[in-house]
Amino acid sequence: MRFTPRERLSARASAVRRELGNRGLDTLVVTALPHLFYLLNLRASAGIAVVEREPPGLRLVIDFRYVEAVSRLRRQDVAPAELEVIQVESTYDETLCQLLRRRPAARVAVEADHLSVRRWTWLQQALETSLTPAVEIVERVRTIKDGHETRLLREAGRMLAAIVDPACRRARRGRTEVEVAKEVERLIEEAGFERPAFDSIVASGPNAALPHASPTGRTLVEGDLVILDFGGVHEGYCVDVSRTVSIGPPSPPAARLHRAVSDAQAAAMAAAAPGVLASEVDGAARTVLERYDLAHRFGHGTGHGLGIEVHELPRVGRRRTGSAEQEDMALAPGMVFTIEPGVYVPELGGVRIEDDVLMTGAGIEVLTPACRRLIDTDGPACTKVDGR
Repeated sequence: MRFTPRERLSARASAVRRELGNRGLDTLVVTALPHLFYLLNLRASAGIAVVEREPPGLRLVIDFRYVEAVSRLRRQDVAPAELEVIQVESTYDETLCQLLRRRPAARVAVEADHLSVRRWTWLQQALETSLTPAVEIVERVRTIKDGHETRLLREAGRMLAAIVDPACRRARRGRTEVEVAKEVERLIEEAGFERPAFDSIVASGPNAALPHASPTGRTLVEGDLVILDFGGVHEGYCVDVSRTVSIGPPSPPAARLHRAVSDAQAAAMAAAAPGVLASEVDGAARTVLERYDLAHRFGHGTGHGLGIEVHELPRVGRRRTGSAEQEDMALAPGMVFTIEPGVYVPELGGVRIEDDVLMTGAGIEVLTPACRRLIDTDGPACTKVDGR
C-alpha cells in the first residue's frame, strides 16, 4: 500500500481548515469513512475525526480495533504529525461528546450527508447545543487531486485500459451475462486491482436498454448489443470504463446508435477545458444526440467525479437550480471525472461509451485510452487506441 505522504496530509487538513474559515465554522466532525482515508491514511469501518479551524487541532476517535493500525501509520511516518488519538471507552458518540465538551467551540459542524437523523438528535441533546449541518466540505477539497492521487489514477487508468479488449472479447454468443461478468471481474483481479470498484455490468439485447442493469442468466445471441461497464480499485482509488460491443456484425440501427454516442462523447471531450462549467460538457453531448433525434433516450448525466469513491464531485450533468450542493462547478486542473454519454432504446438495446479523464491546464488527459469502436466480438482485435 502506497500511503499519502505526511506533507500531503498536512496540506489536505489545511485546505479543510480554509473551507471552515470560508464558512464561518470552528470545528468539523468528520464521520464519512472515505474522509478518514483521505485525511489520515486510515482504512477503517468505524471512526470519527475532529478538525478544528485553528491548527494543530486534528483528533481521531477510534476503538480498540484500530489503535495498532494508527500506531503503524505513525511508525511509517504516514500519519499527520499533529494527530491526537482518543480511544473509545463506551460508545463513539459518548466519547465524541466528551471531546467536544473539553474543547468547546462556537460553531460545530457535522457532515449532513453522512450522519443519520437519529445520531444528530442524540448529539444535540447530549451536548445541549445546536450543531451546524455542513455539506461538501471535505468533498470539495477532494475534488482537486494532488500529485499523489494523479499518479495513482494514471496507473489505474492504464491498468484498466489494458483489459478493455480482453474483457469485451469475453462477451460471446452462448454465454450468459452472469458468466461474462464473472470473467470480467477475474480479469480485474489478474490485472492487479485490489477489487472491482463496483458490481460489473453486463447488459445484452433488450437488457442493454437498462442503464444500470444487473447481470442475469440471459444468453447472448446473434445481433445483441452488449454494454460492459466495469472498474477497479488501485491503492484505494477507483477507475471506471464502459464499452459496447456487438454479437456478430452490428445491424444498421445498432451501428447508428453507437455512432451517435461516439460523436457525443467526442463533443463532450472537446468541450471540456479549465473554466468551463460541467453542465456545458453535458450540453455538448446532448446537442449531438439531438441531431440524431436521440436526446430523449439519454436520461443520466454525462459524467461523475472519480477518486477514493467511484462517484464523487464534480457532477457532469444538466445545470440544476436550488441549494448550494447542486451548484454547477467550473472545471479546474486536478479534477478527475468520467465522460460517458449513452442512449437506451427499448427492444433494440443501448450503447454507452465511458472514459476517465484528468483535467490539466491545457485540457483533458484521457486516463483510459482503449478501443472505442463497435467491435464484433467474433471479429479481429481492435488495434486503434484513441487517446483523445
